[in-house]
Amino acid sequence: MRATRVLGAALLTLGLAAAPAAADSSPSPSASRDDGAPTRAGTSFRTATEVEQGRTATARASAGDYLYWSFPADAGQRPTVHATVKLPASHAAETWQIDVYDGLRRRQACQYGAQTRTAPADAASVELECVLRTVRAWAEPWANDPLPGTYYVRLTAVRLPATDLGRPVGAELRVDSRDMGGAAAVDGALAEPLVPGVATRAEPDQENDDRAVLADLEPEDGWASGWWSDRWVWTAVGGALAALAGVAGYRLTRGSGRPPGVPPTA
Repeated sequence: MRATRVLGAALLTLGLAAAPAAADSSPSPSASRDDGAPTRAGTSFRTATEVEQGRTATARASAGDYLYWSFPADAGQRPTVHATVKLPASHAAETWQIDVYDGLRRRQACQYGAQTRTAPADAASVELECVLRTVRAWAEPWANDPLPGTYYVRLTAVRLPATDLGRPVGAELRVDSRDMGGAAAVDGALAEPLVPGVATRAEPDQENDDRAVLADLEPEDGWASGWWSDRWVWTAVGGALAALAGVAGYRLTRGSGRPPGVPPTA
């Protein structure tokens, strides 16, 4: 009888130990969709979810939360941030807002767009938009111009009735950019883009350095060097046209020879 009890206790212990292992083997929900777009948002600058331009990020949250995303923007680009908040079936009037910050966490003003918008009572959703100024390759230290690097988007409700606080909402975010070309080029460039952790990047001979780089995303074609733009092409074309105009003007104004009635010099 004692041996039977010991054997039963041993089997029970093995069963309890196997249960967590079986639970751990079940698949956990993914933080991104099949296309790579994230399905959650961060709650601070340090935990902001990275989003590639041209992809739509989604997230589920509660009214009153601060939602953070980040995206890379390079010199010559003019980013446009679109955000949509899906509201509960019944609610009071709510005011939502998006704010955009650069790699130095300086708040960037929107050139135009509905950065803040109030959703009427029982509205299904509210849409927000912020068109930033063109990102410059370089700027004076005192200027607040957008510079290449990581940009942060914060979405939150700025006016929310107490009865709606904590209610479930859905959020969608998409960032698109327009290439402004050489019209936005400047003479100068940053040594490094303003991305988190750029100062802790390992040197080529420090491959085993375990210091983390907080931002992994970069533009599709990599960060621009800052010295090349299409205005070099226009400068070369303008110089060639000026040279041709000078030759043509000389040929028109030099005449056919000595004016009539002027004796030759001895």
